[in-house]
Amino acid sequence: MTTELVLLGWTLVLALVQIGLAGALRTSETGIGFNVSARDTEAPAPRPVTARLQRAQANLFETLPLFAAAVLIAHVAQRNSDATLLGAQLYLGARVLYVPLYAFGVPLLRTVVWAVSISGLIMIIKAILA
Repeated sequence: MTTELVLLGWTLVLALVQIGLAGALRTSETGIGFNVSARDTEAPAPRPVTARLQRAQANLFETLPLFAAAVLIAHVAQRNSDATLLGAQLYLGARVLYVPLYAFGVPLLRTVVWAVSISGLIMIIKAILA
């Protein structure tokens, strides 16, 4: 198994962690009763940190399918290289940093870190298309 596939696996772990963090905070706000109900009534608005973690999770889910596809295509097409490895490392590393930056409301640096993750994704795609 390539290192890029291992990094993809760790990215999936990150996705589960983000689901768990946002879900746990939301449940602490609404209560377990609401969480396991049919949710026929409107929930109260989430607190700022919970809302930020929900948005960080949604942001990961926007690019995760692209990252997974790029890593899998590189693997199947045997296009793995130093560029795909660095791209995968940048993507995962930046996505890990993104979570606390967003949770604590750090705007500019958060955007720079997001751009690094996208740069990593683009590196993998360029290696596939080269």
